[in-house]
Amino acid sequence: MRTVRLVLIGFGNVGRALARLILSKDAELQEAHALSLKIVGIGTGSHGAAANPEGLDLSRALQLIEAGRNLQELSCEPVPADSLELLHRVGAEALLESIPVDYHAGEPAIRFLTTALERGMHAITANKGPVVHAYDSLHSLAQRSGRHFRFESAVMDGAPVFSLWRECLPGARLQSFRGVLNSTTNLILSLMEEGTSFDAAVVEAQRLGIAESDPSGDIEGWDAAIKVAALATVLMGVPTRIQDVQRKGIGDLTSDAVRQAAAAGRRWKLVCSAVRKGASVQARVGPESVDPSDPIYHIMGTSSGVTFKSDVLGDLTITETDPGPDTTAYGLLADLLGAIQES
Repeated sequence: MRTVRLVLIGFGNVGRALARLILSKDAELQEAHALSLKIVGIGTGSHGAAANPEGLDLSRALQLIEAGRNLQELSCEPVPADSLELLHRVGAEALLESIPVDYHAGEPAIRFLTTALERGMHAITANKGPVVHAYDSLHSLAQRSGRHFRFESAVMDGAPVFSLWRECLPGARLQSFRGVLNSTTNLILSLMEEGTSFDAAVVEAQRLGIAESDPSGDIEGWDAAIKVAALATVLMGVPTRIQDVQRKGIGDLTSDAVRQAAAAGRRWKLVCSAVRKGASVQARVGPESVDPSDPIYHIMGTSSGVTFKSDVLGDLTITETDPGPDTTAYGLLADLLGAIQES
């Protein structure tokens, strides 16, 4: 039986879903893979940090967070001052990071992932910021360290977008992609089509937990833009900054416009796209009115989807239905298992 020691940074909806997934998969991983996962550290932004080289009680950690209490109760040694100190103190084989995204700099996630790789850990993230702002440096550091930098959950939760191209399409050259990549705006537009006002649709998205208390990152197109930049950077091999993506959100779309489109048999979607133009990429996020012949037309609610065009295949479409923290957590776990198997 191989025991792999893990440290989690970020214990919000995704981090807690990952903890529950690890608990539920424990027997299966031991039986099918001879693998035991042991969480030796957890770092959070508002509930402290905890470390135990013998393994933390995940069930107890979940109970403490849900009760609004501090994780330091779980520590059997001096409590780390912050997540960076936690990384320096724990001996782990992998970091799994799921803190909120910083659209414009990718910090402090980049610092956490860099530290993990420097200390011989695999660096696995659900965070888009490091992929856009530090992909080359993190990828190179991982190669030099003999570790893996993985980020499947950064764009479509657990859907295998990056690993599809990395593992199943060798030699293929991505020419363009187009899709719906932001669940919050897609839900808002779907609700507006049913007659809900914009403001009420935002409140419903917040109630469901897919929109933040400040939903501007989704509504103004920042989340979609950074996902486009991540796909272009990694899959098209063209470093793309969020500022390079032409961006327009859905804030100016009125209920009348959405209803008029529906009456005409069309739908408004926040469309994400990138097209290879020689050595560069033309990337865009913006609302478009689409008809039923467009695959995007049929992506409703919190679902997402993207169509890829390459030099060797016709259209290749991946659709994910109603993702959430559980599917994002699975993407993290899948990356971890892949990294372990390839080490």
